[in-house]
Amino acid sequence: MAAMVHVDAVLFDFSGTLFRLEEDASWFDGMVIDDRRIESHAQSEIMRRLTTPVELAVPLTPEAHHAWTQRDLEPALHREANLHVLRASGLADHHADALYARLIDPACWTPYPDTADVLAALRERGVKTAVVSNIPFDVRPAFEAIGAVADEFVLSFEVGAIKPDAAIFAEALTRLDVDAANTVMVGDSEEADGGARALGCGFVLVEPLPTAQRPDGLRRALAEHGLPVCA
Repeated sequence: MAAMVHVDAVLFDFSGTLFRLEEDASWFDGMVIDDRRIESHAQSEIMRRLTTPVELAVPLTPEAHHAWTQRDLEPALHREANLHVLRASGLADHHADALYARLIDPACWTPYPDTADVLAALRERGVKTAVVSNIPFDVRPAFEAIGAVADEFVLSFEVGAIKPDAAIFAEALTRLDVDAANTVMVGDSEEADGGARALGCGFVLVEPLPTAQRPDGLRRALAEHGLPVCA
């Protein structure tokens, strides 16, 4: 166990950490690739391509590559990049548009089973929280829908910086008025979320498993870092 003397704040990633975009078979009704119905394994792969933090899923033109690297700063570039991925994956334009609409709809994201409880428990203990996400749309409605509360939302498209840039983590620390040494970042990407370590924050990695397969991943991750959070 990596114990910490005192924790004043916990920063959380959004996708794959607090919430996950999980395919609903109905989203793919009537969709085909190469004249064949899209089976469940292909549905999962398409969702992975839309939500992977840093990996390039398909070959990109120079224009598409620019949009991909800047997608979480500008909504228009996010749309361009992800529609390119969907079309390169074999989807027709109108089907790509339909799936993209799911991606940017907070109501389509599924919370991990312990998301609301962990945020509530930290608040009760006086530990401040912030959602620090590379994302081009407002995720606050997803939290409101499950009654979950974070002290701050530091979203890339609003602050003009993307993880692992230290600037986005520094913004979170400033808003919460806490020191990095007493702050832990929780996320599913060593490369992106692990950037918080450059400022002196602790870092806890969680796996972006399907929500049904990770019922208490946040609680266990924090406990392993010396911050037990009871149900």
